[in-house]
Amino acid sequence: MTKIMSTEKSVKVESMDEIVFEHRNKEYGAYELRKRYKKNVTKALFIAFIILIITAGTPFIMALQNSGTNKIVDETIQANLENIKNQEDEPPPPPPPPPPPEMEQQVKYTAPVVVDSVDEKVEIATTEEMVNTTTNEEITEEVVETNPVIQEEEVVNFYVIEEKPEFPGGMEAINKWIVENVKYPEIAKENGVTGKVFVQFVIDKNGKVTDVQILRGVDPYLDKEALRVVSAMPTWTPGKQRGKTVKVSFQLPINFKLY
Repeated sequence: MTKIMSTEKSVKVESMDEIVFEHRNKEYGAYELRKRYKKNVTKALFIAFIILIITAGTPFIMALQNSGTNKIVDETIQANLENIKNQEDEPPPPPPPPPPPEMEQQVKYTAPVVVDSVDEKVEIATTEEMVNTTTNEEITEEVVETNPVIQEEEVVNFYVIEEKPEFPGGMEAINKWIVENVKYPEIAKENGVTGKVFVQFVIDKNGKVTDVQILRGVDPYLDKEALRVVSAMPTWTPGKQRGKTVKVSFQLPINFKLY
C-alpha cells in the first residue's frame, strides 16, 4: 500500500496542450496561441472595459463642459444689461448755447438793404415796356394754338382709301422690284437665317416712301436690308380721299429664303 501511494505522488499530471502536441513541433503557431490563451483573454477584457468606461463617461464630461460655458455666457449678458441701464440713467447732454446777440443785430441791419435794392429794380420798368411785353405774350399764345392744326395730317389705311396709291407698273411690279434690288446679307446666308420680315411705310402726298419701320422682324441683318430696300423704292402715284391727295399707310412682307 505504501508503494502504491508513493508511485501516485511521483506521477506528473500533464496539461491538454502537452498531450495534444506530444511528438509534434511545439514551435508551431497554434501551440503558442493555446498556451497564451488565458493571457490574451485577460488583456481583451481589460481593453474592452476601458473602452466601455470612456464611451459611458464622454457624455457626462461634455455635459459638464456645456454647463460651464452657459454660466460664462449668462454672466456676460448680465454685464451688458447693466451697462445699458447705466447709460440710460445718464442725464441728456445740455442744449446748445443760444447764438450771440451780435449776429441778430447784423441780420436786422442787413435785411433792409436787400429789400431796398429789389424795390429799386422793380420800379425801373416803364409803361411802354409793359405794353410791349403784353403784346408779345398775346402773339405767342396765338401761334401755339395754330401749330397743332398745321401739323395734323390724316394718314389713311391702304385698304380703306377711295383711290389707292399705285407702284410704277402695278402691284405685281413691286415683287419684281424687291427681288431685283434686295441683297441677301452674307452673315445671314452663312448662318442659314431665313424668315419673313413685315415692313410698314407711308406714301406721302407726293408719292414718296417715308416713315419706314419694322413691324415684325426676324434677324437684325435681314431687318436692316428690308428697311434699305423699301426706303429706296421709286415714287408712287399718291392716293386720294374725297378728291384730295393724302398720306397712305402700307404694309409689305418680304420673305427671305435660301435655296
